[in-house]
Amino acid sequence: MTQKVKEIFGGGTGASASSSSSPSQPSPPPPAALAAKVRTLAPSMTRSMQRVAEAVAGDPAGCAALTVTGLAELTGTSEATVVRTARLLGYPGYRDLRLALAGLAAQQQSGRAPAITTDIAVDDPIADVVAKLAYDEQQTLADTAAGLDTVQLGAAVTAAAAARRIDVYGVGASGLVAQDLTQKLLRIGLIAHAHSDPHLAVTNAVQLRTGDLAVAITHSGTTGDVIEPLRVAFESGATTVAITGRPNGPVTQYADYVLTTSTARESELRPAAMSSRTGQLLVVDCLFVGVAQRMYETAAPALSASYEALAHRHR
Repeated sequence: MTQKVKEIFGGGTGASASSSSSPSQPSPPPPAALAAKVRTLAPSMTRSMQRVAEAVAGDPAGCAALTVTGLAELTGTSEATVVRTARLLGYPGYRDLRLALAGLAAQQQSGRAPAITTDIAVDDPIADVVAKLAYDEQQTLADTAAGLDTVQLGAAVTAAAAARRIDVYGVGASGLVAQDLTQKLLRIGLIAHAHSDPHLAVTNAVQLRTGDLAVAITHSGTTGDVIEPLRVAFESGATTVAITGRPNGPVTQYADYVLTTSTARESELRPAAMSSRTGQLLVVDCLFVGVAQRMYETAAPALSASYEALAHRHR
């Protein structure tokens, strides 16, 4: 085995990677994940729920001191709306949300994040552009990691490792991520295909059966050219996975497992596709490494062989 392969796998066997094969009720998100949850879920909330979510994310210390009635009055909503918002954010009830808010407030007081805005002006010095983009990329990765359901991820890893064939659907920037995932899977000996042409995607999805895996990548969760082949694959009996920034988007109704990415804020000089792709690539890497761990005995030799086959091209 080459040194490069050993570095990727850390020299361990990885065969006993602990990923659950079936999803269970996720635990409430930790305090640090609260702001990421709000950014991810806010677009799918009602306006009244958005007011509650924005209030708790904007002033966790102040809201932690409020009763459910107090927060409802502060946001001009109802107690029922406050409780529904807490549950949508992943907490069993308002009491659990208050505990998370108190924890988040304590973390912020001990060490606040850098005061950097990612709004890039047309006359910004290039050094400021670098700093702002770097901070935004770091925030995207942190938000995606905080909001990623590892139970769903583990189930997707199990399905991919056992799949006879894997089809990945994505268009535009998500199409580049789809290609990245399939190239990784091919290098560890799996049969994987990326489809950015919607006609080819559907005609291939029709051929999928039980034991196959279909992965749809769409930041918006509403891309018809990605949803349609996933629906066909789902109805054909394949296991399906959606990688999306909208956990309640239309694509998820045809997904057995949903892997959520951070919801990016778009600006004039930085389209949302840039940071959304950053989150997608993190999820893809997590999925790939999980599969490689699960299949270590066959994946490591396959990866080593692919490095050796290309070695002469780098001399």
